Amino acid sequence: MRTVYVNGQYLPETEATVSIFDRGFLMADGVYEVTSVLDGKLIDFDGHAVRLERSLNELDMRAACTKEELLDIHRELVRVNEITEGLIYLQITRGSDGDRDFIFPDPETTKPTIVMFTQNKPGLADSPAAKKGAKIISIEDIRWGRRDIKTVQLLYPSMGKMMAKAAGADDAWLIEDGHVTEGTSNNAYFVKNGKIVTRPLSTDILHGITRKAVLRMAEEAQMEVEERLFTIDEAKEADEAFTTSASAFVMPVVEIDGVVLGDGTPGPIATRLREIYLDESLKAAI
Repeated sequence: MRTVYVNGQYLPETEATVSIFDRGFLMADGVYEVTSVLDGKLIDFDGHAVRLERSLNELDMRAACTKEELLDIHRELVRVNEITEGLIYLQITRGSDGDRDFIFPDPETTKPTIVMFTQNKPGLADSPAAKKGAKIISIEDIRWGRRDIKTVQLLYPSMGKMMAKAAGADDAWLIEDGHVTEGTSNNAYFVKNGKIVTRPLSTDILHGITRKAVLRMAEEAQMEVEERLFTIDEAKEADEAFTTSASAFVMPVVEIDGVVLGDGTPGPIATRLREIYLDESLKAAI
């Protein structure tokens, strides 16, 4: 049985509770982060902590603890749950003032809720899916306009993954005004003539922690990177494609809307970037 963390307490998962009046439950008024664990160490913890602070600030929400305390909790959960490879999920909400109201509760009297739990994922780094490559479909992007804030409003991304599953695919890329924004839970890229193309940062997409690291590593490896808007048709004509996320690292894409990319196997650039990312991230892990 897992040990989880709820509002200052380490508890068996069966004993962990949150108020029915919590605004995360009633209003999706909360933010989250997911940090990978490899070899028992945290991957890019600092990046996730910085983005968490930004998300909280954008929603005028109080932090539940300091960055140092957050790190200690992460490490303790890894220890007590004996996680070698896996994920740590962190969620902070605006809390509960004992009733339902659209107006934010007074932060001086209502403490934020913080919940954390682990997911054990043996073989996370040596993923069979990454060797096979993902098939994706494209769907309309109808989410709210502040996707740069990592909120718990995940209904449409979840629906998108179900649309992909129903179509016999692995995931979906979202399309807005004729251009790809991102995947349901990842940033999207294609490669043409050796050039990596991905959408630039804005409020339209999540500022991916893995995205930032992978683009830096690509440039250090003398790979050409262009950040611009692109269409799904451009991606279908690409030599290869991939996504990045904290839970899947660099995931090659081998098919888009039924169109096979290259020879239908993970491309060399995506494969190399996954190798570089895992190698460098393990060296820097804490």
